[in-house]
Amino acid sequence: MTADAGIERVVAMAERLIQALREDIAALERGRPREMRMLDPEIQELSAQYGREAAALTRDTIESAPAELRARLRAATEHFHEALTLHGRILTRIRNASEAMIRAVAEEVEKRRNRSRPYAAPYGGRPDAPRPTSAMVYNAVV
Repeated sequence: MTADAGIERVVAMAERLIQALREDIAALERGRPREMRMLDPEIQELSAQYGREAAALTRDTIESAPAELRARLRAATEHFHEALTLHGRILTRIRNASEAMIRAVAEEVEKRRNRSRPYAAPYGGRPDAPRPTSAMVYNAVV
């Protein structure tokens, strides 16, 4: 395989990964995380292969490529990083929102538990005993 063919492969893989990231972003915006393509084993393998082949490109290989091919590689790399950054930001927002909801549910469960036993003795019968950690329970009430 020639050096130019290697660069072409990296550009093609980057374009496929960019498309998968954009589809993931759209799925997340629709509220359908199960439709994410990055969870697909084929895309995960493509991502790993992209990493290996991109790392194998040397500066000399890139500099010896035609200017048009270098421009395509640069553009694909920039678009890939932009899509990856946006994807990461959206996932972080969703994770933070999910964690906040779980904390709110856990706090509400703890409040309701404490309301039902206002005069109960402290855990272990000692006033200074630590309270047990509460397990998260989901039911129709919460």
